[in-house]
Amino acid sequence: MSGAHDPRPLVAHVVYRFDVGGLENGVVNLINRMPADRYRHVVIALTEVTDFRLRIVRNDVECIALHKKPGHALWIYPQLYRLFRRLKPAIVHSRNLAALEAQVPAWLAGVPLRVHGEHGRDVDDLDGSNRKYQRLRRLYQPFVSHYIALSCDLADYLQARVGIGAAQLSQIYNGVDAEKFRPVAARQAIAGCPFGEPEHYLIGTVGRMQTVKDQTLLARAFILALQLAPELKSRLRLVMVGDGPLRTQVQQMLAAAHLDELAWLPGERSDIADVLRGLDCFALPSLAEGVSNTILEAMACGLPVVATAVGGNAELVEADRSGKLVPAGDAAAMAQALLYYAQRPELARAAGRYGRQLVEQQFSLDAMVGRYQALYDALRQGQSPRATAALAAQATPPTIHD
Repeated sequence: MSGAHDPRPLVAHVVYRFDVGGLENGVVNLINRMPADRYRHVVIALTEVTDFRLRIVRNDVECIALHKKPGHALWIYPQLYRLFRRLKPAIVHSRNLAALEAQVPAWLAGVPLRVHGEHGRDVDDLDGSNRKYQRLRRLYQPFVSHYIALSCDLADYLQARVGIGAAQLSQIYNGVDAEKFRPVAARQAIAGCPFGEPEHYLIGTVGRMQTVKDQTLLARAFILALQLAPELKSRLRLVMVGDGPLRTQVQQMLAAAHLDELAWLPGERSDIADVLRGLDCFALPSLAEGVSNTILEAMACGLPVVATAVGGNAELVEADRSGKLVPAGDAAAMAQALLYYAQRPELARAAGRYGRQLVEQQFSLDAMVGRYQALYDALRQGQSPRATAALAAQATPPTIHD
């Protein structure tokens, strides 16, 4: 990492754990894509740093793990205080409630700008109604200079339920690497996948197999879809990439329905772009989302998307244009949506093409990085919070039209 005499301002990104995940992937994309001559970066994980750090391609980025135990712990404040005093960051940028406590030692250490991002909710606060979490966010509000919400849904939550003023808040969508995640003329084979016949129709999902992602809903929908349309049993196949506590449960559900041979659950994979280009339809059954990286990646690969209407999903998927939105937990609705595209491949491909167009015009990685950089620059230049929020709003591209 560059030394104290490096003139570039330092951004300290604080996360709970630096491991595979959408939030963490967004941090990596931001660091890798932001011009190296503008900002230096350090990643501070309150708990652990895993091999995920190897996705950072810059050689001047330090990753620091503090090995914090679960729960709120005041004992970590002196450690963070000393770290901030040593690093002297221009900006501390924490993400989600689990890392919000870093704002207090950053304030005590005299960090001039303290930014906090809200990326999504977990299973214990699906609709944002948890009053304890609202109170915690209010408690830390005096220590935060500016907030970033990844979706309009999260921005509304911060204003209506936490009491963050509009002038102190910017909304910036995630971006996707449209070069890495790109369509192919014909579905490509997925390495190791047993389903590759031309007549197969592959429905797939990618993500951590944890309760909030609710992959059991997709398994139930797949089972129900084949009960509703048994003639598709020779064609319809399910691909579920990821690992976690729900993986065994899903496997047991499929085996009990005697459909385990029609599904492939390979565990965690690093070749997600290649996996997506091997699918015909992408499904996201989550109970809660901020702005889903995997939806954006699927859209960038030209796939129709079937997703639950939670969080920011409705801000990414244009219903009946780039995909379909269904109620969370509704297996019947998801089954019908999956069958709609499986039985109408031309409409599925048209939805995929429209989704790709949306990505190119609204959700590019360069646009995301540009908005973060503009926000960092504006805050450092001493612009008023209201002017900064207006700047970020102006950077948002307009809705596209045919």
